[in-house]
Amino acid sequence: MQSTRPSRARTHRRLAGTAAMGLALTAAMPNTACAQDGAGDAGPNEIIVTAQKRAQNVQDVPLSVQVIGARELEANAVQDFNDVSRLSPSLTIRPAENPASANVAIRGVGTLAFSPGVEPSVAIVLDDVALAFQSRAFTDMSDIERIEVLRGPQTTLYGKSASAGLINIVSKGPSDTFTAQVRAMATTDDEQQIGGFVSGPLTDTLGFRTSLNYDDFKGNTKNLADGKTLNGRRYFSSRNKLRWAPTSDLQVDLGVDYADGKTTSTRPFIAMGDGAILRGHPEYTQDVFAPGIAIGPGNTDVSIDFPTGNTYTDFAQSLRVSYDTGGPTLMSITAHDHYKSHDKFDSDDSAITSFQNFQYGHFDSEQFSQELRLISPGADRLRYTLGLYYSNVDIARDFYRGPLFASSSWDATNGSEQIAGFGQLEFDPVPGTTLIAGGRISREKIDYVFQDLNADALYAGRSSDTSGTYKLGVKQEITPDINLFATYATGHKGEAYDISSGFNQARADAGPVAPETSDSWELGLRTQLFDRALTFNVTAFNSTYRDFQTQAVENLADGTQNFRLTNVGKVRIRGVEMEALAHPLAGLTLNGSMTYLDAKFIEFEGAACYVGQTAAEGCVGTPARQDLTGKSMLLSPRWKMAGSFDYAVPLGDGPLELVSQGAVTWQSKTVPLDQNPRTVQGDYAMVNVALGLRSANRSWQVMAFVNNLFDQHYRYLINDVSNRYGTTAIQGYVPRDYARYGGVRLSYDF
Repeated sequence: MQSTRPSRARTHRRLAGTAAMGLALTAAMPNTACAQDGAGDAGPNEIIVTAQKRAQNVQDVPLSVQVIGARELEANAVQDFNDVSRLSPSLTIRPAENPASANVAIRGVGTLAFSPGVEPSVAIVLDDVALAFQSRAFTDMSDIERIEVLRGPQTTLYGKSASAGLINIVSKGPSDTFTAQVRAMATTDDEQQIGGFVSGPLTDTLGFRTSLNYDDFKGNTKNLADGKTLNGRRYFSSRNKLRWAPTSDLQVDLGVDYADGKTTSTRPFIAMGDGAILRGHPEYTQDVFAPGIAIGPGNTDVSIDFPTGNTYTDFAQSLRVSYDTGGPTLMSITAHDHYKSHDKFDSDDSAITSFQNFQYGHFDSEQFSQELRLISPGADRLRYTLGLYYSNVDIARDFYRGPLFASSSWDATNGSEQIAGFGQLEFDPVPGTTLIAGGRISREKIDYVFQDLNADALYAGRSSDTSGTYKLGVKQEITPDINLFATYATGHKGEAYDISSGFNQARADAGPVAPETSDSWELGLRTQLFDRALTFNVTAFNSTYRDFQTQAVENLADGTQNFRLTNVGKVRIRGVEMEALAHPLAGLTLNGSMTYLDAKFIEFEGAACYVGQTAAEGCVGTPARQDLTGKSMLLSPRWKMAGSFDYAVPLGDGPLELVSQGAVTWQSKTVPLDQNPRTVQGDYAMVNVALGLRSANRSWQVMAFVNNLFDQHYRYLINDVSNRYGTTAIQGYVPRDYARYGGVRLSYDF
């Protein structure tokens, strides 16, 4: 049969008109300045963000946003995107063997799906460009200026993939003077990192920044079948920016990013009942499928004979042109991204040469986007942000699993084309009072082709969806440093085709999964006290999601699992978020944040049963189902807290400073989607500390650190696979900081 992969030539021809429109507009602009590059204008203890697509003091933004700066990233030992969830209590990131299956959730709401065409509930924006494929974000966090976590529906300004929130990542830009840095890190558990950047002016009007980063971590689990260390990562990344500012009114930023990486993954057994045999074969007892493994809560060993992990490359380009007309600023953002990955997995979880079952596949995602914005001056009584957005995404996925059981072989494509118009108005009827109104209308077309190679069957379909969302709010200034706000916002997550193993005529006939909609209330207090030495913010929220999209799991009689995307009904989330930032004395910065979250299914009557669930435990009917109405949602610990400090004190009158850093996170237990009591992750706390020296002008720094100081073991995902072994069988994935480790970080600026 012919390949079903999309024609890239066709895709680019379709996009050429839109690209030409955006580039023609920007090329014709006489001289501009970037309205969003306002960080340099910040006063003492002010944090400038672009959460609303304009530069603002975070205290003036009428929504729940947490800002994580470069120092916090360092104090919390953030190396890659997975680590960010330690810093933001409302954010949960659940990694996976394949980054395409990873889940990012805000306030307990995320997209758990294996279908490549399902859009996320949490949008990720990198340097003003929305990432259609979240996997691109799962790389290193080097050379980052700040991360903004926007909580609750952000659909009005950021589109349909931001129905639960948004993560806005801002990397560092070119500097006004020449500067460079080299840095290195080594740990006691065999991780090495080296990187650096060079930045500065090339001419009076042209500046650049190039950063490079390489990280190699062998892993923290062992494969007893061959003696190799697994559960590690290796990646190389490069960020490159050119900034041309021929006049004070015109700024052009060109970005080119590249990443190349490899990960390995394991899921060791952490519990096993007596008499276990592999998939009904009496000869494959525990000492055969798990030889030499001491199975228990602390086990990190596996025995497999097929490499499990992922390799990927990403190449992205963006062009941002900003022109200050003397009134509003006109901005164009053009972007292209091509992400490819290859994943492999040992699906029999053993090294038995006569019993081999494995799976592998490829992802190929290509995205083009064009955005135009018109942004009014920030000091006007009536302020506005207006925009047009176009995107085209093609995703190709092939997959094979077999040959012994759960056989599957298919090749599929998903396409999405979206055009949208959006705007937000802010009006001050009287000094200190701001009224807010915004809206977005979007038209999306989706299509798919699914080729079942085992059944020699071909399915295809297409659909379209027009949606509208809006936001209303009011902000009241009590004093120059204290204000209150109240907002109501709606969200929309588009329809999607469930393209995954198990796709058949029935799924094709059912058409796409229905859109997910939401509405959310927020009440917030923003304060800065004691001459702005203390910042304290609190937000209360209540949101309802209808036709909630999630991946349902069905455990089949042969020990395999079938995953399908479905609308499960209604979800309600409510809670309180708090952040505090303090500078109690010179050189000391304290950060703290906390989230209380009550996230429940309000309607979910037809949920799959967990493995071994009995009628007495709620698994009833034909086919057997359980009612999860009133139960907690996946990835939603009720309590989560994070705190950090950074303290630098001069050593006498000399040129040295003693630097100490620390960070602690704690979260309550996490209950799985199916409510299986055997896969609950209990509450745990993590503590990281660091101590070092640096020059008073910060030209060099040496830091010794210990992560997971108290050696607290936890698992980021726990699986119940008892139906494959005839008795209790539990697997737990091992995080990077599962065990205590130390290291040294060095940096030198020149």
